[in-house]
Amino acid sequence: MKIRGRIVSFLLLLVLFAGTIGTTINPILKDVKLGLDLQGGFEVLYQVKPLKDDGQEITESMVVDTAGALSKRIDVLGVSEPNIQVESNNRIRVQLAGVEDQESARALLSTQANLTFRDADDNLILDGSDLKEGKAKGDFGESGAPVVTLEMKDPNKFGEVTAEISKKLPPENVLVIWLDFEEGVDSYKEEIMKPDPAFVSAPRVTKPIHSSNVEISGSFTVEETKELAGILNAGALPVQLEEIYSTSVGAQFGEQALNKTILAGIIGIALVFIFMLVYYRLPGLIAVITLSVYIYLILLVFTKINGVLTLPGIAALMLGVGMAVDANILTYERIREELRVGKSIKSSFDAGAKSSFTAILDANITTLLAAVVLFIFGTSSVKGFAMMLMISILVSFITAVWGSRLLLGLLVKSEILDGKPGLFGISKKRIHPAYEEVDTLDLTTKFDRFDFVESRKRFFALSAILLISGAIVLGIFKLNLGIDFSSGTRVEVLSDQALSADKIEEYVDSIGYPTSDIVISGEDKNIGVIRYADEFSQDEINTLKSNLAEHYGAEPNVSTVSPTVGKELVKNAIYALAFAAIGIIIYVAFRFEWRMGLASIIGLLHDAFFMVAVFSILRLEVDITFVAAVLTIIGYSINDTIVTFDRIRENMNRRKEIKDAKELADIVNKSLRQTLTRSVNTVLTVIFVVVALMLLGAESIQNFSIALLIGLIAGTYSSIFISAQIWYNLKKREMQEKGSIKIDKEKKQWGSDEPVV
Repeated sequence: MKIRGRIVSFLLLLVLFAGTIGTTINPILKDVKLGLDLQGGFEVLYQVKPLKDDGQEITESMVVDTAGALSKRIDVLGVSEPNIQVESNNRIRVQLAGVEDQESARALLSTQANLTFRDADDNLILDGSDLKEGKAKGDFGESGAPVVTLEMKDPNKFGEVTAEISKKLPPENVLVIWLDFEEGVDSYKEEIMKPDPAFVSAPRVTKPIHSSNVEISGSFTVEETKELAGILNAGALPVQLEEIYSTSVGAQFGEQALNKTILAGIIGIALVFIFMLVYYRLPGLIAVITLSVYIYLILLVFTKINGVLTLPGIAALMLGVGMAVDANILTYERIREELRVGKSIKSSFDAGAKSSFTAILDANITTLLAAVVLFIFGTSSVKGFAMMLMISILVSFITAVWGSRLLLGLLVKSEILDGKPGLFGISKKRIHPAYEEVDTLDLTTKFDRFDFVESRKRFFALSAILLISGAIVLGIFKLNLGIDFSSGTRVEVLSDQALSADKIEEYVDSIGYPTSDIVISGEDKNIGVIRYADEFSQDEINTLKSNLAEHYGAEPNVSTVSPTVGKELVKNAIYALAFAAIGIIIYVAFRFEWRMGLASIIGLLHDAFFMVAVFSILRLEVDITFVAAVLTIIGYSINDTIVTFDRIRENMNRRKEIKDAKELADIVNKSLRQTLTRSVNTVLTVIFVVVALMLLGAESIQNFSIALLIGLIAGTYSSIFISAQIWYNLKKREMQEKGSIKIDKEKKQWGSDEPVV
């Protein structure tokens, strides 16, 4: 009955998962909020400054009030999910996804909108403080023309003002209404002769008006009345807003990026699923089930926390699938080892699940450390990437560790798998007879002919040559810094035909924006990337965008970064890398020993510098997403290193004493051979995803994908050939000083049953 009950429980869980996902996935997908890089829109970072150079101090409350005023103005645009954040107490970041008229939206945000009522001699009579808050609205006058209606706080005061004006003779009997009146003019007559956006209207007053209702008429469109009403309701901004960073994405760019990246994701994840099924058989099927649940839970959690999905966020989700399968591979490889020494299916499952847990825990925590640091020091879409990565790590730990073991455990304990190691990808020829006392340390592997320790000097020399060459190239050519770090303006144009750099250069020169820094990209060579060293103003951006949109048929993407922000991004990138490295070395030293921590960090520095050197050689653009890629690789590479060190520690602890360097080298070699299959399989699954992103994903994350691919290869290399060998040298030196290495069987390692070396 118990056996049948476990099988039934397994099948019921499958039905439950399939039913839940099938019936709820569509509503969840509809609730996913897309970032501006996926649906178009713009982001702008304002530096809050005093209105006048009179020593006014910008306080936190002033910045918060200004953010509130901006929020009210955004309501007029009808943006469903605006994102407004106060940063560093004197900056405001505004993200508006899905805005069609970006030019009007940006003008609406930064307009001062100080409404004043003046007489014909330019004397101030009333201002915005005399209006009831939130009562301005777009309407239609008696003639049917669009007007703006207001409500006065004190109708008697308005009556007195209009009574005084009505006594004057034409043309002096007017109430002149101004918007953004700052410096003043000689009289409204001059402005009528010389139209200015500050002038709204000058209605004649023939009799006193004792009503609180006021109607402003003029040559308005319906849209203009809505915007003006929104500005008046938000009130005048108490400060000056200076754009120090901005980026805008055309709707066509966003739609294309979304479609291409989703396709890349489907293909990449499908390849991971196929690999797991072919290589691991039944456990691979369990992994496919739990990975499907993992993707579902990621989207569910992300929508529940009101996360905004960006291109890097999709990349993080896909990368998370490749990394989530790592926990499955770790467990399955340990189960397969136990099967090979002749243990039963049930004993192998129990031993494999137990022995792989600490390595999985350590690997996830170190990657989580890198993601947290990235979230703290990242900006905008990079924060979205870090958030998705953190959620991915936590959810994958639940699905891969608990979910996979629950499902596989039900089948194992039902006894229907007994005597069928082939379902785990193990042929009976590879299993030792049960009567032989064989330890997993003594198992043969496909890599027994490799002596990693003996060849360590060759690996060190190869790395030294590569890194020195990279340093020379870096010194000569420098990095091709994107505007994130160098400041300036970056423009992407999209065309339905192939582009050429010469033609683009000729056109931008003809419209007054000359540059020779132009790169053509895209599968069909239909994307042109234009860079300028100068930071363009809002008016310059609007002019450039309108010209390019008219010429190429699609609204371009435009990003600007001020020198101030560029320097800060460089500083934050250095801080992020430093804090991530410090956090990881402390954790590894605490969980293992300081020598392993030091060897890990040397390996990570090796990986990071290798990525930098390759980007310099290939002249690829280095932007903020490159830092995200480096930190991701740091977290991922340390996973590989930790798994190796965990196996080294386990194999050492099976002995009472290690007497000489030969014995130590034998342990390192065997540990590397035992974990090499896991390392290759894990990196292979992630490469499936990364290559799909690189070849089929959006162009804007192509360099990010290339950086990940380079880092994955470098990280796997350093974990196997560098970090473990450095630890061997350090441990060998300790052995020379002490004579041997003794294992303390009484003192246990924190968080595990392993004794301490």
